[in-house]
Amino acid sequence: QHLKFNKLFVVVILLFVILGQSHHLCDDSREELQSKRTIRAENEVEANKLVNNYRFGFRKWKSHVTERPFEERSDVVKELYSELNVIKPQAGHFITCGNIAYVFLFGWWVSVAYLLVSVLMFITIIGASYGKLCWNLSCYFLWPFGKTIHERRFSTYLWLLLGYPPLVVIHSLACFFSWILVFTIPVSKMNARTLSVILLLPPEDVSVSTCSQRKRQGYETRALLCCYHAVNWYYYKYTVDGINVFAVNLLPLVIIAIVIGYIDQDNQYASSEAKFAIAVSSIIPLSYYIGMGIASISAQSNFAVGAVVNATFGSITELTFYITALLRGHQADKPCLQEVVKAALTGTLLGCILFIPGICMIIGGLKHSEQRFNSRSTGVSSALLFISVGGVFAPTLFSKAYGSLVCDACTNSAGGNSSGPLVYSVSALLPVAYIIGLLFTLKTHSYIYNIHVEEASGHSGAVVHWSRWRSMVILIMATVLTSACADLTTEHIQPILNQPNISQYFIGVTVLAMVPEIPEIVNGIQFALQNNISLSLEVGSCIAVQVCMLQIPVLVFFNAFYDVGFVLIFSDLHLWASIFSVILVNYIFMDGKSDYFQGKLAV
Repeated sequence: QHLKFNKLFVVVILLFVILGQSHHLCDDSREELQSKRTIRAENEVEANKLVNNYRFGFRKWKSHVTERPFEERSDVVKELYSELNVIKPQAGHFITCGNIAYVFLFGWWVSVAYLLVSVLMFITIIGASYGKLCWNLSCYFLWPFGKTIHERRFSTYLWLLLGYPPLVVIHSLACFFSWILVFTIPVSKMNARTLSVILLLPPEDVSVSTCSQRKRQGYETRALLCCYHAVNWYYYKYTVDGINVFAVNLLPLVIIAIVIGYIDQDNQYASSEAKFAIAVSSIIPLSYYIGMGIASISAQSNFAVGAVVNATFGSITELTFYITALLRGHQADKPCLQEVVKAALTGTLLGCILFIPGICMIIGGLKHSEQRFNSRSTGVSSALLFISVGGVFAPTLFSKAYGSLVCDACTNSAGGNSSGPLVYSVSALLPVAYIIGLLFTLKTHSYIYNIHVEEASGHSGAVVHWSRWRSMVILIMATVLTSACADLTTEHIQPILNQPNISQYFIGVTVLAMVPEIPEIVNGIQFALQNNISLSLEVGSCIAVQVCMLQIPVLVFFNAFYDVGFVLIFSDLHLWASIFSVILVNYIFMDGKSDYFQGKLAV
């Protein structure tokens, strides 16, 4: 009776979703299909990237892959890249929370360092001129806002031997820490310019003036340094060679993780828990570099090459971790790692189906009261998502309906010979369905997306940040480093799992599933803030479809060639959580509009 009830329940659920999906697809009018979305692009490469964002099977990428003309950037962005040598009309007060925070974080100890060097140079007598300069700079760095350093002619070697070296250390520390904090990058620029310009000038050629002195006396000489604010919240947009500053700052984590992971084998300098945290965190910038490389190659190639690159490298981060965990669990005879992998797969599905669209709807809905999207194109992704999730969990449903658990032998007959043919059949059909989806959306029915790209006038040839060859080299290097970090993660995860209050399912569903997807979450949020919620929704759907149609079949066939004990049978919690998440997201997408309330339901 229990088995019959399970079968009936599953059939009702399937019919419920199929009817809902049919209603979802039939309600769309032909008028919506004929309407075109017009997007503007600076050049052909950017146009290809924007079009790829709307294509099935392509990772969505927000950042530019080409250099943008500086003169056409907004005033806010221009200020981020400007040198601190431009005198501006006084606007507002300099007493702000950011400037006060600068005094407590950097200003006081930099000022004290200059004060000590000033005393040292006065003691030498012949370096008195440099002592006076250091005294003035001590006052300047305590509160530099609104003050300007002017040029009014190398002087003595005494300064370079006694005064300059300690200030190099002080300014380097201030420059490093203020750069790491990102929003205090103006402080980093100020310290770097002081080291490279101010301290190498003769002291008699350097003058410090305040706003009131400039107004009374006037200065016709060149301004060397002037800073108005220590904090600028728009520095989250700052890029270095096209790479976001956060990804640049997190890159040293990769080096730290590999060095302490492979050198400190006995955990003398860092515990296993610390190594695990660093190794997992280091996957975040590597995922960003892989995404940037994929977007750069796809934008400079035709859609066939882009589809292949997205299918191979798009899942490389997750597959590297999963295979590494399965191998280590098999070699160490730790079956719990197999459950961690299944939990991570389920967590990725739940995160991509519910959390990513939900958080994007909430943030986008707070800025835009209601956001609309093409429900027809979203319906294609939803249908593929439903089919892929149904295929992945079909062996589990088969096991629940026809399996028998033999407790005394500790074997599950459904996990062995009974469901084996079904597992391999599903794993063979899912990649075929993925290829059919590519042909459907990229070739035969591309009109569903109806993207019209209008190139902006007045632009010359595109200057790409990363060429195809450079992108490929970075992709390969990032893949190798990801493999090393994944190996360290699985090596040091066992002490975490041994904690009595931490479940292997919790670690898999949350940390291991969502950390590699943080760059994608950021992309989705940025799309939502620009009122492009359709791409935010596609971010999660794209990853979820790749998990079901590419990653899981790869794991199944890898287990077929090298038996690591991976069986495609999920727990009841994973099964029903995934199925109901697909049902929920299908009905959220049905009306073609979203708001923060729907996002709250998804999260």
